[in-house]
Amino acid sequence: RLPQPICSLQQPFDPVAFNFTRIHPSKVLLRLRRAGGGGPSPPDPFLVAINVSPLERGQVLLLLELARGLPQALTAPVLRARLEAALLSARPGFRLGFNSLGDCASVYHLHLHSFYLDWLLPVEAAPTRQFHPPCGLGLLLHGVPAPAFLFYATCPADLDAVARDMWWVAEHLADTGLAYNILITRGDPPEGAGTGAGWELRVLLWAHRPSFSAKVSAAFTVVLCGLAGYLPLPAELLYRDITGAEALRAIRKHLLPEPQLLCLGEDLARLL
Repeated sequence: RLPQPICSLQQPFDPVAFNFTRIHPSKVLLRLRRAGGGGPSPPDPFLVAINVSPLERGQVLLLLELARGLPQALTAPVLRARLEAALLSARPGFRLGFNSLGDCASVYHLHLHSFYLDWLLPVEAAPTRQFHPPCGLGLLLHGVPAPAFLFYATCPADLDAVARDMWWVAEHLADTGLAYNILITRGDPPEGAGTGAGWELRVLLWAHRPSFSAKVSAAFTVVLCGLAGYLPLPAELLYRDITGAEALRAIRKHLLPEPQLLCLGEDLARLL
């Protein structure tokens, strides 16, 4: 299947194009439904389905409310459900990711990715720069492959607020013409001190200029958690020959200049 042509950050769902209602039942591994309590219940269970083009062993797709034909854009209930899903595994290497339109998403039907990666990523421990006025948003500026905004949940009671704030930020970015990439992972407190209880969630968001060129399997594209520094490469020769400097150039190709990123962070802090 060729990637679908994406030409807008707010491209609507197209029922004629490929979408996840067409996946074969044999690709559905399980359905997740909340037993009760812990926040607003989604109207339908979300599906865990095999990704036929995986970036890592065990990669799956998380699909919510398929019949509604939702485009590839986040909502607060969807984010809340995904944050809960991140806590269902006791393994710290369990990660969830989201590519917005204009950020290598090749299907404009709502989906997230999930997989196991048993390597510590720099974004899981790097200290955070706080904004003023104080809010639930921080910025990882140094010691990471690409600067990222950070949301942090210290306990299950934080999930509603984090989901709401992330949704507001995602809406603001789309309205201002920026694409974004999200990674949900376990990690240290914002101070980077390693004093957390072990289950805390770091939710990383990278805002950047959109790219609407089609994703080609043989090309080197920064997808899913590539901005966190994890770069699956499609060819052995490329893996053998690429340098660290070349990888960083690819990661940072569409990022905002630091002054613009800091201004955006201040705007988002006022929004929250």
